[in-house]
Amino acid sequence: MSGRRAPGALAAATAACLLAQALAGAQSPAPRPPRLPAVSPAVEQLRKDLLAETAMPNVRRAVWGVVVHSLDRDERLFDLNADTLFVPASAAKIVSALTAADAVGWDYRFDTAVRATGPIVDGVLTGDLIIVGSGDPTPEGRAGDSLKVWVDALKAAGVKRIEGRVIGDDDDIDEPRPGAAWSWEDLGYTSGALFGALNATENRMTVTIAPGAGEGQSASLSVEDFAQDRPLVNRAVTSTTTAPFVWPEQRLGEDALTITGSVRPGDPPIRLSISTGNPTQWFASLFRDRLIRGGVEVTGRAADIDDVQPKPNRAAATLLYTHRSQPLAAIARAMLKDSINLYGEALLRLNAMSPSAVPGAPATNDMALAGLRKRLDAWGIPRDAQDLVDGSGLSRRDLIAPEALYALLKRAFEPAGTSPFMSGLPVAGVDGSLAARMKDTKAHGNLRAKTGTMSNIRSLAGYMRTGDGEHLAIVVIVNNYEGAGADANESIDNMAVRLAGFTRRP
Repeated sequence: MSGRRAPGALAAATAACLLAQALAGAQSPAPRPPRLPAVSPAVEQLRKDLLAETAMPNVRRAVWGVVVHSLDRDERLFDLNADTLFVPASAAKIVSALTAADAVGWDYRFDTAVRATGPIVDGVLTGDLIIVGSGDPTPEGRAGDSLKVWVDALKAAGVKRIEGRVIGDDDDIDEPRPGAAWSWEDLGYTSGALFGALNATENRMTVTIAPGAGEGQSASLSVEDFAQDRPLVNRAVTSTTTAPFVWPEQRLGEDALTITGSVRPGDPPIRLSISTGNPTQWFASLFRDRLIRGGVEVTGRAADIDDVQPKPNRAAATLLYTHRSQPLAAIARAMLKDSINLYGEALLRLNAMSPSAVPGAPATNDMALAGLRKRLDAWGIPRDAQDLVDGSGLSRRDLIAPEALYALLKRAFEPAGTSPFMSGLPVAGVDGSLAARMKDTKAHGNLRAKTGTMSNIRSLAGYMRTGDGEHLAIVVIVNNYEGAGADANESIDNMAVRLAGFTRRP
């Protein structure tokens, strides 16, 4: 047991007091609400135990939203603030996955076209190579193919030398930008990488920071040759008086990314994973590098189509190759398991696809949100039960009620658990964002749930079986706790373990 736990008698008294408040409501001169139906002693004790977890030290000042519902019996076992709006963090990816699948189907694949503006004669392309993106987030990522596949396809089409540029065409989606109310502190890290029509390596790159020769000297920064288009400002210093630590800052109003912190003289270089900035330029630069490494000569530079004048006419360019991504089911699985923010933004954007979309108009974030809300409307989820503004859950403007998340879980439930959505959820103690949690407990290998993690926010939403084999849907969101994230996770995990051992038998 954690040292933060209150003594048993105090915890029991606190739980009983809170339970009475939760079930009876505040005192008022109005007529008393009807009493809840009588429950078995086992359910009554379960409610006390779950409520006690919300009153533990370091989380008792937080706002908790909880729904526990038996899917087999259609019975509400416990809820707390179920209709209150909470910031869900990455639990919002549940909405992105299910609405994207409804929009395009689990078999959907992103298409990326590679076109040539000139003829290919004796293996030489005299003209530019244009890559036209549609939002595939996966090339050289956890659910994607290596760009070597693309290079091999172009070589098979007869391309040995390109006497022109490699141009990234991102005009089918609005320009990459941070989501609404994303924290500027996130933007330099890989979790805050921007999403665009063209993406590669999940829009993450590596910078190497090496110490200077002596105290107070600047550290040195280096990146791979093809990554030179990412502007960097070096504010990292060499110091023996501070602990070695470096971090990226995408400062407001600056195009360049600042690398700051300190390294110790004589220490080995530090490799720091950072966001790439403009994803279109990054894709074009990386693809040009992969072409050269794969044996295709390229004389021109890599460029974002917005920086090219005059713009090449893609409609007049010859199609050389179309790359098809892995199916949506595989992309969603990676997103849910590892909570990849970039994939969440890509899946949200699929909600913009509809027969009423204006031909040739770029798919915008606003169009995607409109499509998402129409789907939630059709599923009976009230408009005032959610106000999501991105697909990843990175925004602190994202709001959703636990009851709304439960409704989505109920809709997506199938007992075998083999659907792309259910099989894609992290499994406690086994994989994804739950790999290190609840090991060697009754929840291990049992709980399947999406997690959410931001400062002072934790969430968990998914499915599990009780000790009787009863299927449950569980949603837990905690906002504004006063302690450490580990304290919030401990209470959430204790709830899940308690539910995994729950039995109705005397």
